[in-house]
Amino acid sequence: LKSKYTYILVAGLLGFLTACEGWLDPRPLSFYAPENTYVDYAGFQTAIAMCNRDVRYLEFYQDGAAIITELIFSEVAVEGTTDKTSPAQDLNRQIYPDANMSATDFNKIAFYWDALYKGIRDANTILSRIDNGTFDNEEQKNEILGKAYFHRAYRYYKLVHQFGDVPFIVEEITSPRLDFYTTKREVILEQLKEDLEFAVQWVPLIADKGDVTRGACYHQLTKINLALGYFDDAIQSASAVIESGAHALVTDRFGIDKNDPDRNVIWDLHRAENKALAENREVLFLVLDRFGDESAVATGTEIMRQVGPMYSAVGKIKTPTGVDAFVDNNNERNPHLVTYGRGLGRCRGTDYSTRQLWTMDNTDLRHAPGNWMNMEDLTYNNPVLLEQNDPWYGKPLQLYSEDGVLLCSDTIRSWYGWPHYKTYIPDQTTTISRGGNSDWYIFRLAETYLLRAEAYCWKGDLEKAAADINQVRARANASLLPANQVTIGTVLDERARELFYEEPRKSELTRIAYIYAKTGIPSYTGKTYSTSNFSLDNFFYDRIMETTNFYNKGVVTPAGNAYTMSPYHVLWPVPAGAIRENALGHINQNIGYSGSENNIEPLDRPND
Repeated sequence: LKSKYTYILVAGLLGFLTACEGWLDPRPLSFYAPENTYVDYAGFQTAIAMCNRDVRYLEFYQDGAAIITELIFSEVAVEGTTDKTSPAQDLNRQIYPDANMSATDFNKIAFYWDALYKGIRDANTILSRIDNGTFDNEEQKNEILGKAYFHRAYRYYKLVHQFGDVPFIVEEITSPRLDFYTTKREVILEQLKEDLEFAVQWVPLIADKGDVTRGACYHQLTKINLALGYFDDAIQSASAVIESGAHALVTDRFGIDKNDPDRNVIWDLHRAENKALAENREVLFLVLDRFGDESAVATGTEIMRQVGPMYSAVGKIKTPTGVDAFVDNNNERNPHLVTYGRGLGRCRGTDYSTRQLWTMDNTDLRHAPGNWMNMEDLTYNNPVLLEQNDPWYGKPLQLYSEDGVLLCSDTIRSWYGWPHYKTYIPDQTTTISRGGNSDWYIFRLAETYLLRAEAYCWKGDLEKAAADINQVRARANASLLPANQVTIGTVLDERARELFYEEPRKSELTRIAYIYAKTGIPSYTGKTYSTSNFSLDNFFYDRIMETTNFYNKGVVTPAGNAYTMSPYHVLWPVPAGAIRENALGHINQNIGYSGSENNIEPLDRPND
């Protein structure tokens, strides 16, 4: 076991020895000390708390957060780093099984594979050891079971929509194994459905912030019901959350800025200080990340750095008189750096997500001044302009001079709008804001309404679908949609407005592509799909080609990368090392990638 991918396969995928301390810090009473932890209700709760914590590390924090890879394999964003050839832009050239797929300057495909299977290992360890614990009553035991089922389902749901058919491990692995086989995606989903139907009976309706709630279990169950094409079940499980009385959309001002008349409820909803407040009943599940706490992520979210444009760098934007618009890396001489951060453009919104989505009306608070930033909202503030009595000091940025000269040297990386109300997470340590520590939403009720709207849409009940979409739109003060305008595309549009940098967008597009292929229901364009050629012709690819202005336009970065994508990117490549080192079994590769010619029929059961 010498290669990196053997490490991934054994330590991550296979759930090898939970007490392995070669790569985990040993801590008394920690999740990784089974003899101390798996003994009673309190100990198992500690184990669940570690699973909750690891959801935080999975996607939304640190430089090059993994969620960016989900977003750039969709229509809402692209990798905007234009001074390197390594970022995932030319997907046809760069994404293959032996590629570097676990690094900030590349992508996080292999990182997902590793981290998701590690979380499955941890959940399986809880499930396998539960009968050896001592509990005051059966309710305590079943609560722990339900939460562990949730964590396993949360991770497998991502895996089967990132990679399709994958090895399905449901027990703790206590010795090295290299004999795993791929299991059919629908078999996995059916088991997850059964597990969550148990969980919703026992996981409490109300829990401490950061812990799993019954609403989170029903919410995940709704996604799985949709993935299986069980639309009535999806409506039922979503309704159980919406009608529980425990949760409600936030519609009134609350929290740290509630008395600021220049702000609004959308701003309040996404403030770091407000996400875990008791009055925020929209939360179904979130992760906690507080500056100063021992377990806080050292670099925080870094979201301002990831999502914001690189507007301040020398030479990126000029005034019409030819002077740099800003001073870089100096807060006093460029106050924009405090408020908006020094962005890298790594998660660059597309024309679809920054412009097309917002043409319906100008009342939507999610795109209102102060919440949403366009480049023209920034003002030239280089002190040199003031010193030289340049007339452009303090005036709004403009892309072209009066005689048509382009004033931005890199419009991919340095000129686009962004949702400031989501990205504004002040930095607690660095002087130039990158995006500090903050709690982050995993599931909230707004998405539950949109999931139920989707289920109604699949069934053709457009009146009820519109009603659910309009619950979300009304809160944002957006105009209400008439039922005759509702399609799956409309649902996707609303998800993009509401859930940017929250939803795993690629996984949701792939899930919907599977539904179209399985059911044969015509898409809103009239096209039908089939499972027989899923990786060659699918809704995922067609949706992106319909809406994006990068992958379908032949755009090339200054470093020379062309933005390309193919239908087979509906599924990511399984890391080649994970296949290679599984010498006694067989893990299939996805169609479109080398190695898929060796595929065999996947299992219709878990790996025993």
